Amino acid sequence: MQEIRFHGRGGQGAVTSAELIAIAAINKGKFAQAFPSFGPERRGAPVVAFCRVDDRKILIRAKVYRPDVVIVLDSGLLELLDPTEGMHDGGVLILNTKKKASDVVNVAGRNIRVATVDANTIAHEELGRVIVNTTMLGAFVKATGLLGIDDIKGPLLDRFGAKLGARNLKALERAFQEVTIV
Repeated sequence: MQEIRFHGRGGQGAVTSAELIAIAAINKGKFAQAFPSFGPERRGAPVVAFCRVDDRKILIRAKVYRPDVVIVLDSGLLELLDPTEGMHDGGVLILNTKKKASDVVNVAGRNIRVATVDANTIAHEELGRVIVNTTMLGAFVKATGLLGIDDIKGPLLDRFGAKLGARNLKALERAFQEVTIV
């Protein structure tokens, strides 16, 4: 089973990203679940979302405590939390930052792979807004290999419609090309 944890802020699309991964996995014949963890927070408050993907039925209904993948949509959250908490050795930490992955590895201080992408710039240039959820999915696809771009494409276009979906797909593809991984 692959367990994924997203850290973002309200309005950035962490919950939507988790749902898109789950839908794409289900469409591939896998079992998946996606769910958020937040209270009555306002837009901009820290939010955590979770996703699980497996070849077998998933019976767990708890939040993800030992993630294989952690995706951080807002690098400002790194001052508030340790994104590597509970991560499996060999896991993947995917960060939205201008830094290259090789510059972040020592910060993580764990036996994990690090992937970085400047999702803010990509989203601003491709979408006209700094909403990075679909952009970060491009980095996720490249860093994990769990799904392919074609797997995400259908659910993304269904969620956002033809015009906005095409722009989000372009941002996703660009992040896939620009992500650095160590």
